[in-house]
This record gives sequence, structure tokens and C-alpha cells, in this order.
Amino acid sequence: MTLFSNNYSDLRYITNTNYLFMKTFIFAALAALFFASCGSQKSASHAYSNSGWKSDISDQYIIYTSTINLTVNQPDSANVQLAKIASKYRGYLNESGTSQTILRVDSQSLDSALVDIEALGEVAYKNVQGRDVGEEYADYAIRLDNAEKARSRYLELLARAETVEAALLVEKELERLNGTIELMKGKMTRIDHLVDYSTITVSLKEKKKPGVIGYVAVGCYKGIKWLFVRN
Repeated sequence: MTLFSNNYSDLRYITNTNYLFMKTFIFAALAALFFASCGSQKSASHAYSNSGWKSDISDQYIIYTSTINLTVNQPDSANVQLAKIASKYRGYLNESGTSQTILRVDSQSLDSALVDIEALGEVAYKNVQGRDVGEEYADYAIRLDNAEKARSRYLELLARAETVEAALLVEKELERLNGTIELMKGKMTRIDHLVDYSTITVSLKEKKKPGVIGYVAVGCYKGIKWLFVRN
């Protein structure tokens, strides 16, 4: 009985020792990653403010959007022409409808594309806006860089993990970091695309046509005008 108690006590001691060692290892690893991440964030922020990223990106990372209200004879025919304009300026149709069409064109050709669109009908309203996304883009770049560095360190920890519990904990953090990396890459790719291709929203309104009586009235008006107003 005494022998069994002694063995049981030794087993509990060994189990508790291993558990405490595992907790200490994981805590130390996470603490090291935390302070390294803080240092990386500080370093990245310092590089961001001193390397000129903000001014350089702001000069180039402008998203242009334009809105045009256009009165046309036939919206369907206008949409055919809008598709041709998008293709002409290395762009594409994003949405096409009888009341609204959205197209994207090469940003360097935005002014020329707008001139061609205005020629399709009567312009009731026109607006062009530019949004500076340089600071937003730089922030995503810093977060992406930090996440990739943290992932590299966690991969090293995974290779040194001595228990299943430690490995699972590291893999969970790796999964989170991979999600952050993919999210940042997606946001940066989206900004790149919208900077390269300006968005033009064209609201189409069909020009009202007079009925039979209306055509008679127009004819009478033109006849009277011809009688009394001639050069």
C-alpha cells in the first residue's frame, strides 16, 4: 500500500512538472513574440514616417470616381456605346442596365472617356471626385509585413514544440495570422485595382418623345416660326 502511494505521488509530481514546463514554454514563447511584434510595429511605424512612404504613395494612390446623368434617345443603344468606350480605354463594364450603367476605364484615360460619354446624349449632371488612399494603403502594408514576420517566428516555434498541446496552440495562432495576411493582401489588391481603373457611373434617362398630337403641335410651331422669324 505504501509502495503504491509513493508511485502515485511520483506520477503526480512528474505530470505536474511536465504541465508546468509546457505552460512556462508556451508563455515564454508568446511573450517573446509579443515583444518582438511590438518592436516590429515600432520599427515599421518609424520607417513609415521617415522613409517617405506617405508622400510617395499619396501622390500615386488616388481613386477617381465620376457620376454622369445622361438623357439619351435609346438607353439600350447608349449601353452598347458605353461598352465600346470601356473597351476603347482598356476597361470593362461592371454593371449594365436601362437606368444605370457602371464602367471602369484606365485612370490615365478618364478625361477622354468622359468626353466620349458626354457625346452620347444631353448631360444633366456631372461630377468627378478623387480620394487619396495612400495612407490607408501604407497602413495595410505595415500590418501585412508585421503579420508575415510573426508567422515566420511561429513556424520556428512549431518546429521546436515538444508537446501536442504546444503545437496546437501555435497552429491556432498561425491560422489567425494566415487569415490576417490574406485579408491585408486582398485589401491592397483591391486598392491597386481601383487606382488603376477609374469608376464611372452613368445614370441613363430616356428622352421623352411627343405623341401624334405633339408632333402636329411641333409642326405648327415650326411653320409659324418660319413665317414670322426668317433671316
